[in-house]
Amino acid sequence: MKRYFLAFFAFLLLTFSCTGNRANQTDEVPADSVADSTDTTDIDTLEMLITETPMPRAADAMFDDFLFNFLANKKLQKERVVFPLRVTENGTTTKIEANDWKMEHLFMRQGYYTLLFNSDKQMQLMKDTAVNEATVEKILLAKNQVKNYCFQRIKGAWLLREIKVTPLQTDANASFLSFYKRFVTDTVFQIKSISETVDFVGPDPDDDFNMMEGVITPDTWEAFAPTLPHKTLYNIIYGKPQEEGKEKIYLLRGVANGLEMELRFKKEGGKWMLKKLMT
Repeated sequence: MKRYFLAFFAFLLLTFSCTGNRANQTDEVPADSVADSTDTTDIDTLEMLITETPMPRAADAMFDDFLFNFLANKKLQKERVVFPLRVTENGTTTKIEANDWKMEHLFMRQGYYTLLFNSDKQMQLMKDTAVNEATVEKILLAKNQVKNYCFQRIKGAWLLREIKVTPLQTDANASFLSFYKRFVTDTVFQIKSISETVDFVGPDPDDDFNMMEGVITPDTWEAFAPTLPHKTLYNIIYGKPQEEGKEKIYLLRGVANGLEMELRFKKEGGKWMLKKLMT
């Protein structure tokens, strides 16, 4: 790999594939949009293909494979919800009958989703076929609320068994999410929350087959920071929730366009700091 020190504006412009930071800007950008990340035509086509194609049994081996089918296939979704479905919020439990169920697309319609991990080891659980329980979190930052879709694999088939609505402060990632809310909406705070040098790895503009490495500094960060969702996040917990550590891996993935971005944070002196950006 080549290594460059990204100190000049022109060179940064050439190097970075991410878009400018939107915090505290007034540009008319759809809420929680990620620039160039959502192609609704591709998503509609993907959903149509999934709906028309029966889910293979092998898709139940890994939760991600099942989930994409579950969110795009109305018939399959209704078959894989345990009715009456329990919904718990503020200590009160209600039940949804099959006739009252509405198709749940979660992140499919926005074209991207996010994932949070404490370590590379935890990230490997995405591909672990031994995982038999998973929770999809719909994190509503403005409401300080998390909607938990609780799945379990029973006799080889993934089923949605319960929905729980909980306060954000009780979430396993509460400390990071509290930090993240400000990080994506306050430009000054964002710049103060990046290390003196942030490692960068991204496509080499001169070679389609290689990646390049670089270093981002606080004085160049603001103009080239990626646009990140600031209202709603999604996260998938594979297995049981793990206690929050001092490192956080934030992944942003496109549903149908191959987009992937990774930000790595570390808690130093009680403060979360951005250490690495990969595109």
